[in-house]
Amino acid sequence: MINLDIYCMSVEYFRILDKLPSYIKPLGLGNNIFPKHWLIEKNGENISDLNKHYGEASGFYWMWKNKLKNKNEDDWVGSCQHRRLWLNNLYDQKQKFSLNSLYSNLLSPDNQIFLNCDSVLLQPTVLKNESILQQFNKVYGKNIMENCINFLEKKDSEEFKNYLNGNRFSICNMFITKVHYFKNYCEILFPWLNKCLDYCVKNNLCKNENIRLPIFLAERFTSYWFTKNTNTKHLSFARLGKFLLSNKVNKFINPAKIPFTFRMYPTIHDY
Repeated sequence: MINLDIYCMSVEYFRILDKLPSYIKPLGLGNNIFPKHWLIEKNGENISDLNKHYGEASGFYWMWKNKLKNKNEDDWVGSCQHRRLWLNNLYDQKQKFSLNSLYSNLLSPDNQIFLNCDSVLLQPTVLKNESILQQFNKVYGKNIMENCINFLEKKDSEEFKNYLNGNRFSICNMFITKVHYFKNYCEILFPWLNKCLDYCVKNNLCKNENIRLPIFLAERFTSYWFTKNTNTKHLSFARLGKFLLSNKVNKFINPAKIPFTFRMYPTIHDY
């Protein structure tokens, strides 16, 4: 079994995160109040003031600066989100008739996938009628990505452009990787992300639904960077609904352990 820590990012307190396997560690982001037994990004070196723009990337920064000192370079570190959790397999379709619980299908540190790769990304989303760049421009605005790519070093900017002309990428900034790759990723991501934020602020782009525009840029870059620089494998994920997330329900039971809760998972996005 590998040495694995996955940090589960959340801007709110959800009881279900207390009931996940111990290697999945809740990490409270932003300005809300979290219980004392949670990890909180404001405790330690942090950029929590940028969470409104950086989303889960402010959590990546906290992990980078505060949690790697006692790690070996080949230990594993990763991320997930309060409503998106890693599964133990890669699935082609939803399991409509499974009698199992969701909890029993969550990723385990003894998964054999870790013996055959350097990084794990989410099962790629396939864009059927447009490229990654075209989809980004349609949703967030034209020329933003093209201009921000220029803030990267030449080699990365050219290869990232080529990647964006494809039609498959791993969404949500979720990854699991070895510590030394995570460090390399952060050393490139944050200088670029800071320049992207400056550009977005100067051009009055970080407003309304685009308040987190820098992390939407980073979402495409994360998928590119790990695919380009590491031996990458993929796993599926589950997107939790209101019932599974409900604090009222989770006060009395862990609904993820109930039989049949794996029905309709994994979450697969094809556009």
